[in-house]
Amino acid sequence: MEGDWLGPAMFVVAFTLIFSGYPVAFSLGGTALLFAFIGVAAGYFEWGLMFAFPERVFGIMSNYVLLAVPFFIFMGTMLEKSRLAEDLLTTIGALFGRMRGGLALAVVFVGALLAAATGVVGASVVAMGLISLPVMLRYGYSHSLAAGVITASGTLGQIIPPSVVLIVLADQLAISVGDLFVGALVPGVMLACLYAVYIVIRSVVRPQDAPALPPEARMTENLGRRVMLVMVPPLVLILLVLGSIFLGVATPTEAGALGAVGAMLLAAANGRLSWKAVSGAMGQTTRLTSMVLYLLIGSTAFALVFRGLYGDLWIEDLLTNLPGGKIGLLLVANLVIFILGFFIDFFEIAFIILPLLVPAANLLGIDMVWFGVIIAMNLQTSFLTPPFGFSLFYLRGVAPPEMKTTSIYRGVLPFIGIQVVALLLVVFFPQLVTWGLD
Repeated sequence: MEGDWLGPAMFVVAFTLIFSGYPVAFSLGGTALLFAFIGVAAGYFEWGLMFAFPERVFGIMSNYVLLAVPFFIFMGTMLEKSRLAEDLLTTIGALFGRMRGGLALAVVFVGALLAAATGVVGASVVAMGLISLPVMLRYGYSHSLAAGVITASGTLGQIIPPSVVLIVLADQLAISVGDLFVGALVPGVMLACLYAVYIVIRSVVRPQDAPALPPEARMTENLGRRVMLVMVPPLVLILLVLGSIFLGVATPTEAGALGAVGAMLLAAANGRLSWKAVSGAMGQTTRLTSMVLYLLIGSTAFALVFRGLYGDLWIEDLLTNLPGGKIGLLLVANLVIFILGFFIDFFEIAFIILPLLVPAANLLGIDMVWFGVIIAMNLQTSFLTPPFGFSLFYLRGVAPPEMKTTSIYRGVLPFIGIQVVALLLVVFFPQLVTWGLD
C-alpha cells in the first residue's frame, strides 16, 4: 500500500526524540503533528481525522478510573510527609532488631506496607533510604545488602495493590482495576516473601553482612504498645481500601478517596496534620498527576495519527505472525518492555507500548489480567537493572558519600535474580494470578 513507510517512520522518529532526552509527552505530540501534516500533504488521510482528537482528550478528562491516580498518590505522600512511614520503619526495625538480618527484614516488611499505602516507587525508596540506610550502615550491615534490600523493597509499589501502576495498566488494557488488583496480590506478596527468604539465608551464610542490633539500640521499652499504635492504624486503612475494592463495595476511585481522607485522619490522630504536610502532599500529587495526563494526551495524539497511517495494522501483523504464537508475543513483549525500562518511566511505557501490544494479545487469546501482571512485574525488574534502573538513582540521591555506586549495583543483582524467578513463576503458573477471578 502506498505510504506504508509512514507508520514505521513515525515510530522511529518518536523514539529517536525520546532517547535524545526530549520530554516524552512533547516527543509524542510533536511527532503526531509532524506526521499529520505529512499524511495530509501526501493525500494519505484527511484533516477530518484530527477532529476526533478533542473528543478523545475530553474522554481522558472524564475518565472516572483515572481519577483514582491522584487519590492514591495523595494517600501515600500524606503518610510520608506526616512521618507515619518513618514511625513504621523505626518501630518494625526495633521489633526485628534482635535477629540477624532483622533490620533488612523490617525494610522488606515496611516496603510491602508502603507499597500498599503509596503505590509510588520513588516515594518508597527515598523514604526508606533516608530513614533506614543510615541505621543499617551504622550497625555494620554490608553496603551492598543494605542498598539491594532498600531498592528492591521500594519497587514493591509496582506490583502490590493498590498500585498506581496497576491502575494505569488496567486503563490501557481495558480491564477492571479490581480484577488486576486481585490478580497482582499473590504475586506481590510472593515476591516480598522471596526477598525475606533470601535475607534469612544470607544472614545465616554470611552473618557479618547482617548483624543483629546491639541491646542498647533496640528500644524495647513499651515495644508492644508502640507496635500496636504504629502498625494497626495503617493496616486497618489498607485493609479498608483493598477490602472495599475486592468485595465490590466501592470502585477503585471511591476507595482511593477513602484512602486519601484516611491518611489525613491518621496524620491528625498523631498530631501531625499540618499545612506543611498537606501542601507538600498536594504539590507532589499535582506534579505526578499532571505528568500522567500530559503523557496520556501526547500518546493519544500519537495513537490517533499512527492509526490514521495504518501503523497499528503494521504492528499487529508483525506481532501476530511471530514464531511461537502466544509464547513468541510474550517473549518479544517482555524483552522490549524490559529494555525500555532501562531508559524511560513506566508511565511512558504504558502509554506508548501497551496500545501497540493489546490488539495482538487479544487476537491471540491472551488473558489480559495475567498479561497485565506479567508486564507490571517486568517493569518492576527494570527499575532495578544497572546502569539505568530508576530505583538505583533514587537511592543514590539520598545515600551517604561513603556508599559507592558500585556497591548499589552489586547489591541489586541477587534481587534482580529473585524478580526474574518470580516473573517466570507467574508466566508458567497463571493460577497465581487467576485464582480469585474464576
